[in-house]
Amino acid sequence: MKRYSKSIVVSAAPDQVFDYVDDHTRFSSHMSSSSWMMMGGSMHISTDSKLGKEVGSHILMKGSILGIPLFIDEVVTEYKKPSIKSWKTVKIRNLMVVGDYGMKIEILPQAHNSLLRVSIDYDMPNKNKWLGVLLGDWYAKWCVQQMLDGAKKYFIPKT
Repeated sequence: MKRYSKSIVVSAAPDQVFDYVDDHTRFSSHMSSSSWMMMGGSMHISTDSKLGKEVGSHILMKGSILGIPLFIDEVVTEYKKPSIKSWKTVKIRNLMVVGDYGMKIEILPQAHNSLLRVSIDYDMPNKNKWLGVLLGDWYAKWCVQQMLDGAKKYFIPKT
């Protein structure tokens, strides 16, 4: 597995930051909107009845890229509000640049702010490994950065 991790300081208390990242439709919104990185495709994000907010809960993503149907089933593996949440894939279909992956969110208090760290551990895709070698690292960095940028933007004071 490969790993990428990045942190930012957010102008909010850890419980506020955790509440933001705990809503996957908001925190993973970069997957649900069409973009050049998604090759014009998008994913619909849903959860089971536990809303992705406890160990064992499922987060589902369905969509397509270039007409190819994609499916991801993730399960929450660690949940310690307001400091840690992690999840991993349990079923994937047609992922092109990464294979199975796990993500972890860590939130550490820093005075009146919070340090938000997002990390991804990922394998190369089962098919077309050359695409993973070519774009996997780039995609992992883009995904983590999108999550951090979303959090940073969300907590910018409104005027």
